[in-house]
Amino acid sequence: MVAELADLDESDLDTWAATGELSEEVAEHMIENVVGTMSLPIGLATNFIIDGSHFLIPYVIEESSVVAAASNMAKRCIGTGGFRTNCDASIMIAQVQILGVSDIAAAIEAVYANKAELIEECNSLDSTIVKLGGGCKDIVCRSLDSDSGPMVVVHLLVDCLDAMGANALNTMAELIAPSLGRITGGKVNLRIMSNLATHRMARVEAKWTPDSMADSRGGNGEGIIQGIIEAYNFACADPYRAATHNKGVMNAISAVAVACGQDWRAVEAGCHSWVAYDQGKYGSMTRWNVDEEGNLVGTMECPMAVGIVGGASKVHPVAKTNLKLLGVNSAQELAGVLACAGLAQNLGALRALSTSGIQSGHMKLHAENMAISAGAEGEEVGQVAEIMRQSNSPITQSAVAEALAKLRLQ
Repeated sequence: MVAELADLDESDLDTWAATGELSEEVAEHMIENVVGTMSLPIGLATNFIIDGSHFLIPYVIEESSVVAAASNMAKRCIGTGGFRTNCDASIMIAQVQILGVSDIAAAIEAVYANKAELIEECNSLDSTIVKLGGGCKDIVCRSLDSDSGPMVVVHLLVDCLDAMGANALNTMAELIAPSLGRITGGKVNLRIMSNLATHRMARVEAKWTPDSMADSRGGNGEGIIQGIIEAYNFACADPYRAATHNKGVMNAISAVAVACGQDWRAVEAGCHSWVAYDQGKYGSMTRWNVDEEGNLVGTMECPMAVGIVGGASKVHPVAKTNLKLLGVNSAQELAGVLACAGLAQNLGALRALSTSGIQSGHMKLHAENMAISAGAEGEEVGQVAEIMRQSNSPITQSAVAEALAKLRLQ
């Protein structure tokens, strides 16, 4: 069924059937000192309607209940049209650090006076991005004070098109470093891209009615929404809470990024640093409020440096299959999908925390992992997990081990 929905062929399905294992040859070319590979599950989040289209979203993650929670929250906003996105063009920043400048203002003025020539030099790079119409589009200067003294920081604003763009950015920064040193009369030090991609933002919004948020066991939708708002305000006020609140957002964003062969560490760094940059302190990545009709409205804006060409997305066979499953046609569309997943994931956690608590549902789904950890094999895994799900007692590793022992005595 999944293959039919995503138009996957036998070779695509074979990459999943091989449990994602890389060949030794491919692995050796990806990193150094390779000794083996490691598999993680691929789960599909369902019910996502994004900008009017239905998506199956691949997650690569080891944590139970994440995929189920995202799918649940996505289903609850179908009636209000699902998720709506707005993503910037793929403009990334490369930084060149210049120290030892005697006159900061004059150095910045000199850079701007030579901007056209510097942009042309950047775009002299023999790069597919430049050939396709991307490349350096602007140059911006900043001045900073530091313990190493005052410095000029030159930002190259580069359109990476459908690539993440790290290699092109770093190469351009190194290419024009000598020219910048000559123009400013300073010493060029670092030449490196920034993961705080403030020109490459992904935005998402979605709405949930009180009826859609109501508990099937009789929980009042308005009351649940109020609890979610109270939990959200906790994250806004307290960085200790915000860290775990945002970890929930990244449960989705990072899982989808891994599934699609992205540099998920870069995405994580950008998202977390954006919060502090935007708010002046660390707080919530997401925004939640109640509109005039009593609906819960969620929004999020975050840097999203992802690509559908180059990197592991075109090297790892499973990443290629997962991107094909997702069916995105641009880096902007992929960025929007990640943002939608993050918003849904955050709501799933907030709803659980403000109602029954996070552990009840999580531990029931985690019971099979715990059974395997206790030594259960074959059919025992499901049997022990079901015993624990039917129990009214807390699901602990000791209780799981005891249930397995009793099962084997029967």
